[in-house]
Parts: sequence; C-alpha cells; structure tokens
Amino acid sequence: MPRKRPLGLLIVMPMLLVVPEARADITAADVNRAIDRGVEFLKTEQDKSRGGWSEYPNQPGGLTSLCTLALLSCGEPVNSPTIQRSLAYLRTLGKPSYVYATSLQTMVFCAAEPEKDRLLILRNVRWLESVQIKQGDRKGSWGYSNSTGNGDNSNTQFALLALHEAEQVGVDVNEQTWRLAEAYWKRTQREDGAWGYYPAQPATGSMTCAGIASLVITSGRLGESAASVSGDSIACCGASGDDDALARALHWLAQKFSVTTNPSPLSASGSALARGNLLYYLYALERVGRMTGRRFIGRHDWYREGANVLVQSQDSLTGRWTEVGHSDSSGTIGTSFALLFLSKGRRNVVISHLRHGESDDWQRHRDGVQQLTRHVERAWKRDLTWQTVDGRVATLEDLLQTPVLFISGGEAFELSAREKDNLRLYIENGGFIFAEANDGNGCDGQAFDRSFRALMAELFNSPLRKLPPDHSVWFAEQPIDPDALPSGLWLYGVEACCRTSVIYCPRSLSCFWELSRGSRDTDYSEHVNRQIEACVKIGVNVLAYATNRQLKDKLDRPRIAADDNAEPLPERGTLQIPKLAHGGGADDAPNSLANLTNVVRDQVRIRIEPTRRLLAPTDETIHEFPILFMHGRRDFQFTPEQRAALREYFERGGFLLADSICASPEFAEAMRRELRAIFPDQPLSRVPPSHPMFTEQFQGFPLGQVTLRDPQARGANDGLTARLTKVTPLLEGIELDGRLVVIFSPYDLSCALENHASLDCKGYAREDAARIGVNVILYALQQ
Repeated sequence: MPRKRPLGLLIVMPMLLVVPEARADITAADVNRAIDRGVEFLKTEQDKSRGGWSEYPNQPGGLTSLCTLALLSCGEPVNSPTIQRSLAYLRTLGKPSYVYATSLQTMVFCAAEPEKDRLLILRNVRWLESVQIKQGDRKGSWGYSNSTGNGDNSNTQFALLALHEAEQVGVDVNEQTWRLAEAYWKRTQREDGAWGYYPAQPATGSMTCAGIASLVITSGRLGESAASVSGDSIACCGASGDDDALARALHWLAQKFSVTTNPSPLSASGSALARGNLLYYLYALERVGRMTGRRFIGRHDWYREGANVLVQSQDSLTGRWTEVGHSDSSGTIGTSFALLFLSKGRRNVVISHLRHGESDDWQRHRDGVQQLTRHVERAWKRDLTWQTVDGRVATLEDLLQTPVLFISGGEAFELSAREKDNLRLYIENGGFIFAEANDGNGCDGQAFDRSFRALMAELFNSPLRKLPPDHSVWFAEQPIDPDALPSGLWLYGVEACCRTSVIYCPRSLSCFWELSRGSRDTDYSEHVNRQIEACVKIGVNVLAYATNRQLKDKLDRPRIAADDNAEPLPERGTLQIPKLAHGGGADDAPNSLANLTNVVRDQVRIRIEPTRRLLAPTDETIHEFPILFMHGRRDFQFTPEQRAALREYFERGGFLLADSICASPEFAEAMRRELRAIFPDQPLSRVPPSHPMFTEQFQGFPLGQVTLRDPQARGANDGLTARLTKVTPLLEGIELDGRLVVIFSPYDLSCALENHASLDCKGYAREDAARIGVNVILYALQQ
C-alpha cells in the first residue's frame, strides 16, 4: 500500500524555523552571576595574612563579620580558606564592647560552627543582655556600646537578630530581654505604624523594616498561641495573640514601598541623603519579606524588583556595590548588604499559607507553618522559606509560584467562582493542596470539614478517600508510628492527575507544629512530645511527597497549560495533537500534552496548539492529525476494529508518541501487547542512542545524557528516596517501511511535564522529559 502523509503534516512543515530565545525579565541566572561576582570581590578584599577586612571605626570585627556573614549566606563553604581565616581572626578578638560588632560576630558564629563556638556565642548573648537599656524612655533598646547611652533602632534590631540566631542554635535568652524589647518597639511606634532611627525622628523604610522584623522575633518568643498544653492534654482552640502593631507597620511599608530609595520624607527630593542607606534598607526589606512570609508587600514582588535593581546597579568592572551615604569607599559594606539581600531573599519557597475569608480563621495557629518550615530546613539541610498568599486577590500565576498550598480553617470554607477556578487550575498545572480542619467555633472544625469535602468533590469529581497505611506519604521522609498519632487523626486524599494531589487532615496539625518551638519547649510530657513529633513528621512527609525535595527557583515564571500568549505567527496551518482514547487512563495527566506543545512552540516557530480532544482509534477524523499522543497507568485493550483502524493510520503516515505514567508496569505491558496485535512482525525495540532523534539534527536538543529519577528500595525504618542518575534515553519504537511510526517511553514523561512527578514515580526529570518530547515531535514532523 502506498504511504500517504496526513494533510496536517504537509501544512505545518514549511514553518519549521529556529527562533532565538526572547530576553525575559530578571532570571535566576542573572542573580547567580551577580552573586558570584560579588563573592569574588569580597574575597579579594580580605587581608589574607590577618584573616579580616578593613574594620569600620570603633567596631572591631564588625565589618569582617558582615563580610563573612554575606559569604556564608551565598553558600561559601564553612571549611573554605576564606571562611576559616575569618573565623580564626574573629575568635582572637577581645571581650565584647560594641553592639554592632558583637551582634554580627554572634550571627557568624551561629551560622558557621555553632558547636565549636558555643562558649563565645553564650558570652556574647550574656553581654548583649547586660547592656540592654533598663531605664528611661529608651528602656528595652540598645545603644552603640553600653546600657547608659541613647538607644537607637538600628543597634536594637541587630542585637535582636543576634539573640534570635543564638536561640536557633540552642542558647537560651532571658525572657525579660524579649519582653523589654517588644515593649520598646510597641511603645515607640508612630501612629502611622512606622519608626525612625530615634523615636522622635522622621520615619524611614529601613527603620520600619527593623521594627517589623524585631516584632516578629519577639512575638515568636512571647506571642500568645492558640495552642496550649496541660499535662497530657493539648488544647487547640484558644485565642491567638493580637498583631495590630505588625499590621500597621506592614501597611505603612506597602504604601511607601520602593526598591530605589529608602522611603522617608526626603525620598521625593532625590538627594544623596534621601538615597542613603539604600542597600542597608534592602537588607532590612529582605528580612521583612522572609520573616513575615510575604512574597508581595502590597502588590510588589519585593524580591524580583529588588534583585532587578541590584543586578543592574552592580559595578560592571569590579562586581561590587557601594552604599551611598557611608564611608564605604572600598564597597565592602554595600556589597555585603547587596549579597545578603540576593542570597537570603532567593530562598526556595516550600509552602504557602492560603488566606481566605474575612476573619482570622485561616491562621488560628499563626506560627504553625513557620515552625514546620524550620523542621523541613533541618531535615533537608538547606535554607527554605514560606509565604502567605491571599486567595481573594491572587492570580493563578501567584498560586503557581508555590509548590504546596496550605489551607486551614474551622469555619465554612467558602470561595468565589474565580477562587474555585484558580484552585482547580493550580492542581492541574502541578500544584498541591495540603489542608486541615482547624479548631473553629465549638473547637470541632465540622463546618470547614463539610465544606472542604464538598468543594473537593465539586472541583475534582472525586470524594476525599482515606489514605491506606502503605501510601508513600506515611514514610516519604520518616516513618510515622501510628500509635503516636493523636486520637482520631488520619489523612485523606484526592487523586488528581498523576498522584495524590490533595491531602487533607480533619484534625488540626498546625496546632502541634506551633507547639514545636524548639529549645524552650522541654517541659512537655513524653505523651505530648510523641504527638507533636508525629504531627511534625506528617507535615515534613507531605512536603517531601509533594515536592520530591526539588523546589522552584524564586524567580521562575510559571507556565500555565494552554495559555496562548505566544508571539503572533504567520497565517498558516496549525498543528494539533490529540490524545488517543483508551480505557487505561487516557487523560490521567490532562495538561502534560499542553505543556509539551508550549515547549515545542518556544523551541521552533511552529503554529502548534494542544487540544483536549480524546480521539478514538476508529474516529473518521484521525487521519487529519499527523501525530497522536497517548499515555496511561492501567491495563487496557483495543477492539479488533480499533487495532485495524490504527494500523491503517500508521500505514498512511501517522505517528504515535506514548509514555507510561509513573512507569506503570500494567500500562506498559498492555501497550506492548496491543502493538504486537497491530504489528505482529514489527515488535517494539529500543531506539539506539545514536539515533539522530537524540541530537540537534531536527532542531531539537542534544540528548546524549538525561536525568532519570529512580525510586529506591526502602527498609522498614527508611524514608522514601529516589536516585537521580544520568542515562541515555530509553525509548522503544516500531519501524514501518523505514520510518518510525511509534515511539514509546516505558519511563514517565507525562507526570514530569505536569510537574506532578513524585518520589515513587520512575521517570525523567521535568526539563529532560520536555526535551525528549520536543525531539520526538520534531523528528516526526521531518522524517
């Protein structure tokens, strides 16, 4: 039979044209380059014989500590010669005498080798406690050197930052120190919510940021929690503390927000004085965003905007930044502040807390998500952050910038139609919902439970189902002892796309996370501690399962399936690729094909559009489509008529790209069986690694080596792990008349394309799955 090419293929073939990658806004690569250059500049400024940097007057060790802290924050290894020289120098300095220098030195010791320097950290903590001003109108603040001078808000914030870091590494701070400091900040706050350098001075952005961060720190130690413990009993329905001072300060900052000036009454003048302390202010702004869990201040993406300014203002020759208004001729101060902003602010977001409704029901346990993030940081040995997303105003793109959306409440969970659509599309585009019924009115959360279950059934056409004991979430990071769980606590889920994409607990977990505050909590009973530990493990396990411990860069722009904002193309034919219908989960990863076609469109100038159409093999329009896509994860079987129709499709020039979702053995076996029935004399065989399909010959990507995620066997007490290995792509094909007509991947492509791949899903990394798919499609169009 003569081979006939489908008409659609002839239409699109002339439009194949390489398109240069468009220049986007600030990227992670831009920031990384700026950081690398700034780090090299600081290293060259170090006095290698002494180990330090040229010190600021009357602050021995202060500038050395600032530079060291910046290098550590940028990832410079503790055992590097630069850091070891600096630490050796800082350890030789005498007793504490100045607040700035002592505070920065303490932060360095806590960040570098806290166990080795524990006695020095303790010494500095006790000195800072002793020089806190105890009398007068500056009571609770710190001055430059002793407890008798004028306290100021800059020294005060640095002292609190040091004490905060000391407590994080297990050095206790006197509770009265926190109380005096919190009272000071609240007492000196201006009516509009801001602070100046001194209480009577005009407000500035840098000092308002100092006040916000300081109140976050002190409220974390002293704040009234909704969770309480009495003996072996835990109550989760108390009243949480008031945060009016923080709310007013954040409102002021949102109104005055800038990343080009330090907001103040002089900002509008454009004078050098108004521009002074900009880098110091940006370092303080970073703390506000990170410590309050805000990606946006007002409607400003503070990190993206600030990073853009810093990347553009970096000295092109030396790689330094110079602070205006300081005696910073060398640039070490400005460069350190800039690097601290860029490095700390880019920490990956691991979870976002969804604000919903008009009351505070969404955050009854305000510190819960923050405490869980700290546990994840320790488990994964990396710096992470969390954020709050206001669902009432958030766009789908806003939601997609977080891998896990945490929803909590006790009252009825009521959303607008737009919010519902955003949640559904968030899941379809790779998101993950982690929800709990918190203690609301009556301390039972029943209203939230009923409404959340109904919403999940509405959005995903599937009820919440109890997760079995062998579900991966019970051991993704650490196995959980079921006997340690609070009475009646279990997890429920919804299978959406390629995995369990919604996990729900009908009892409060954040209540237990909030109680897990570390070194101060040593007086709980063994029974209570076991429950807290089990609930923390659940939280860490869910995040490991949901993210694979692989997080998006903070500057990544999410791609939304079927979002057709591409550059207009010539009025020519449009390539559409439908999915092939079958009974084994033909649309279980609904957005995988749309995401793949977006990548194809970015790679070459093709008018290509996805279609959500599921096409039966016997559909008379099948020959209008040159390429079909197929995936699944269950057994299936074609009828004799469908097999005959597919054979005719292939003989007339059609092409099929298929993959097994999460390397499902049931689907792979069904696929091989059905293809044997269609082509008894042409079995599937491996496409050799030398095939041109794996090269750039067809305007695709070089695919000599790709990353395969391979789940590892686990023991009874082990967490779930997946080994990432470099391999040549394993694709199987069927050749007909010298032409490949079927390409099948027994390893997952689809879940990776949806960003749904989990630790127990064997398949290619997302970027490589997309590249494999692009190369196969480009090959099919040109063979």
